[in-house]
Formats: sequence, C-alpha cells, structure tokens
Amino acid sequence: MRADRLVSLVLLLRQRGRLTADTLARELEVSTRTVLRDIEALSAAGVPVYAERGRHGGFALLPGFRTELTGLNHDEALALLTAGSGRGEQVFGLGSALASAMRKVVDALPESHQATAGDAARRFLVEPETDLLSRRVVTEEVPDAAMFEIRSAVLAGHRLRIHYAATDQSPRWRTVDPIGLVTVRDRGYLLATRSGADRTYRLSRVLAAEEVPEPAQRADRVDLDRVWRERCARFLSEDHIAVLVRVTPERREELLSSAVALRTAELDADGRLRLEVTFQDLRHAEWALWRLGTDAEALSPGALRTSLRERAAAMAARYADE
Repeated sequence: MRADRLVSLVLLLRQRGRLTADTLARELEVSTRTVLRDIEALSAAGVPVYAERGRHGGFALLPGFRTELTGLNHDEALALLTAGSGRGEQVFGLGSALASAMRKVVDALPESHQATAGDAARRFLVEPETDLLSRRVVTEEVPDAAMFEIRSAVLAGHRLRIHYAATDQSPRWRTVDPIGLVTVRDRGYLLATRSGADRTYRLSRVLAAEEVPEPAQRADRVDLDRVWRERCARFLSEDHIAVLVRVTPERREELLSSAVALRTAELDADGRLRLEVTFQDLRHAEWALWRLGTDAEALSPGALRTSLRERAAAMAARYADE
C-alpha cells in the first residue's frame, strides 16, 4: 500500500540520513520513478524533505522532524528487533513487511535508546544461514502471489483453492477450508480441512493459490498449538519404520535432523548414544545412516543392516585396486 510505503520512506530518511533515489528504491523494492513520485507527494503533504544536488547528493529531512508513533521501552524493542533477525518471515512471505515494521520499532524509541537497542540486537543471532559445519540451511520458497492468497484466505476466513504437488503425484487443484499457518524449522505448513477431513499441506508444494469469496467451514476460534500437536501425534503413529542406532554424540543432531521422530535415547558405556528413531521407510533410513559413515551403526532392523552392508560392499568393490 502506498501509505505504508510513504511512512517507510520517511523512517528511512530519519534513521539513515541522506539517501539517494536508487538506495531508497532498493530498500522499498520499487522503481526509482516511484520513489521520485513519493518524494513529491511527501513534499505536497508538508513533510520537510529536500534534495541535495551533486555527486554525494540525495534526499534528506530537515533536522528535528519527527513522526508521532507509539513508544516502546528498551527491552520491548530489543525483543522485536531480535525476533526480526530470524528467517521465519521468509516462510510466510513477510520479509518486506518485517523490514518496514523494524524501521517503525526503531523510530518509536526515544532518541537516547535508538542506538543502544540497535547495538544490542546485533549481539544476538537467530537462525543463521549456516551451522557450525558450514552447511547451508535451505529455506523453502513459496511464490509470492500464492503466499498472498493463502495469508488472505486464512485471515479473512475464506475458502481457498490451491494447486498442490503432493509427493509422487501430479499437481492438481483442490478446494480447502484453511485453519491456520505453522512454521517449523523454516518449513511452512497450511493446516486446513477438505470435505470435513483434516489436511496438512507443505507450503513449498503449493504452486498457485486462489482465495474463494465464500466463508470457510471452520470454528470461529482455534487453538492452533493444540491442533498442531494432535496432527503431529497422528503423523507419528502412521506406518513408519523404527530403527535402533548407535551414534557418536557429535553426529546426533545431524541424524535427528533427517529422522521423523526420536523415541528413546540412552548413553552406552563407550560414550556413544543409543537412539530409537523413526524414519518414513527403509530407503529413508538407509540414506540417513549412510551419510554418517562409521559414526553411526544400525542395530535393528536386520533388513536395514543388510541393505547397508550390501551397499558398502558394492562401494568397496567399485574402488578396489585392479
């Protein structure tokens, strides 16, 4: 919306001083021509923005100009700025909205607190893009247009048509009644019902979406945390394979990141961990344990040990000296 963009433009100039039209366009994700039109609109509305010519020129506000926004104390602003440093907003397509909100948060602080809150927030890092092993965390992408339609339908309580690509199936359209959105480890899910039956859809598999202008069949109030727990419990009770594995403590998290669930854990006398975990099927378990090499050993089921042994023998034969 243009009104939100104008506020963001003013806040950028207040907090960062003189900025060029190109820089403002990049920050606001619009064209340079749009920025120039917005500058003219602000001037016409009485906002004291002026242009400075020359190599180091740009646009700036007269000193002392301040917008009126609700104040926050230092800890409240720090909490919001720290939360804003994560990547969860990317899942629901709210990155630009978050950036705008963070500018308003900083501007709402007393001037004496603005610098200290910003410095303090930079001391906290939430969900970086790589872990200690330099593995890049992959954030799932959802088309912006589809995400807008999904968010709109969830918040308005309207039905939703989604073009969904389920695993091992051709994409097809289906009409659902949305309940809410959940993000877990940068994976987004749409909780919904379809013909009265519970359904959970992975947002990254939604290719397109259309909000339907008719009320969704859902309760007026929802405990989304309870709904998610119930669906997780049902998912874990489905037909998965249970695996007993010994693994070095250093590789524990890597193993669990690929497993469906952890059921039990105990420490062996030699310092290794004995875990009971579940995988989707035998192929999934074989792939997960093969990645860990000799740092993990499958104790059961026997079929998994056999498949890993045969795979290792085939690999050894491939690289044997002539």
